[in-house]
Amino acid sequence: MDLLAFALNILLGLALGTLGGLFGIGGGLIAIPALGVLFGLDQQLAQGTALVMVVPNVLLALWRYHQRNRIDLRYALALALSSFVFALVGAGWAVNLDPEAMRLAFVAFLVALAFYNLLRMWLRPPAASGELCHHWPWLAVLGSGAGLLGGLFGVGGAVIATPILTSVFGTSQVVAQGLSLALAAPSTGVTLVTYAMHGHVNWALALPLAIGGLLSISWGVRLAHALPERLLRMLFTAFLLACAVALGLKA
Repeated sequence: MDLLAFALNILLGLALGTLGGLFGIGGGLIAIPALGVLFGLDQQLAQGTALVMVVPNVLLALWRYHQRNRIDLRYALALALSSFVFALVGAGWAVNLDPEAMRLAFVAFLVALAFYNLLRMWLRPPAASGELCHHWPWLAVLGSGAGLLGGLFGVGGAVIATPILTSVFGTSQVVAQGLSLALAAPSTGVTLVTYAMHGHVNWALALPLAIGGLLSISWGVRLAHALPERLLRMLFTAFLLACAVALGLKA
């Protein structure tokens, strides 16, 4: 990779990192279709390469969210431990699947998430707060499902957990995004290791993306705390649909 390509990939990482901080997802959800469309990577290779950027981004974003809005340790551990175990299962399954089938499944996954978020905008949500409206051990159930799908699709489970935390558990969007990052931190790490062991990581492409992401994710976190709640949810839904369309149009 020449110097110009390296610099351009850092710029791409800056954009992805900002979005990752804004939506509390580490940047992987948009990095995967971007890598597939812009660089022609197959689905597993795109997911594994994106994870190199996602893992440090998630850890930094988690720290930034915790600084601004302290995360309850009980909630974080219930989500993190259960997601770690089930991410192992999902990642082990994903590395052996057909790449084209994985791409189509990922598109369907994004569309389902987008329509779920649209539905939530029309329904009356529960009162948002920093406290849960269900007992906190139920978070382990959420962590298990999100970890399984996160390991399968390489997105860490945060994008799954965030809407469920707001709609089912009654947290605010910002609190949900912080807890989702706590869920994603261990599951993204174990998923990256699994993908790397099976040769599904392009390290030359991944490293400049990771550098750019680390430089910019704090900008996204600050912006997330500055935006109105409803606007943040609308942007998140539009973001999901844009990713689905981009990946679905990939030849």
